[in-house]
Formats: sequence, C-alpha cells, structure tokens
Amino acid sequence: MNSVLKICQERYDAQLPPPVSESAVEISRKEWIDNAVETLVDRRGDVQFKRRLHAPQGVTFKAFAAEVEQFAITSDSKSQCAIGEMVIAGLLGDRFLARDGAEALMAVADPKEQLKVIARGLVKDLADDALIAQAEDNEL
Repeated sequence: MNSVLKICQERYDAQLPPPVSESAVEISRKEWIDNAVETLVDRRGDVQFKRRLHAPQGVTFKAFAAEVEQFAITSDSKSQCAIGEMVIAGLLGDRFLARDGAEALMAVADPKEQLKVIARGLVKDLADDALIAQAEDNEL
C-alpha cells in the first residue's frame, strides 16, 4: 500500500500549477497592443493618443515603415534585385512583382507575421500610457 501512496504522491507533485488567469489590466494591455499592431500593419495608419498635461504619443506609419525598411536592409535577402523589383512594380502598378520583391527582401518564412513582430516592438512600451489616456478620456 505504501508504494501506491508513493506513486500517487509523485504524480501529484509532478503536476503543473493551474494556469494563472490574467488580470483585467493585462487583458486590456494585450488588447490595446493587438489593436495598435492591426492599425499599423493592416490599416497602414498611425497609432496616437494623448494623456492630460502630456505631449501626444504614438507611432506613425512612417516610423513603422522605417523600422521595416531597417529590418529588410539588415536581413539576409536571397534576392539582389528585390528593391529594384519593388520600385518597378510600384511605378507600373504590378502588385505581384511588388509582393515577390518584398517577400524576398524580408527573407523570413512569414513576412506578414514579421511585420506584426516589428509593430509590436514599437507599441508595447506605449500600452500603459495609452490605457491611462483612455481612462482619462472616459472620465470626461
């Protein structure tokens, strides 16, 4: 009987703790970050907010584009002419050639996911101030 209790105790001890539920603030923070990423990547818009008695904060689409460009320049691109392809495609309106050039320049398995990673890196530090700004706006 002792061995059965020992086995049961070992199984119990080996269990992982129950998952920790996120607080309302953590959920709001994650939602704000996800929405900001969507605004930058999918809507190609600026993420901006203003707290009372503070200067406006945010990330412009141009700043996001600059970060993407920096990533692409430093990536291990397989194509020597990707930028040229994108310029030609932009001037001639060829979306498929532009996409091929952009994917080659990004040199990652999932370029759109990489855009989200870059955008998330730009907005994550702004989330707390953005939530405070939202709370201040709700008080009005």
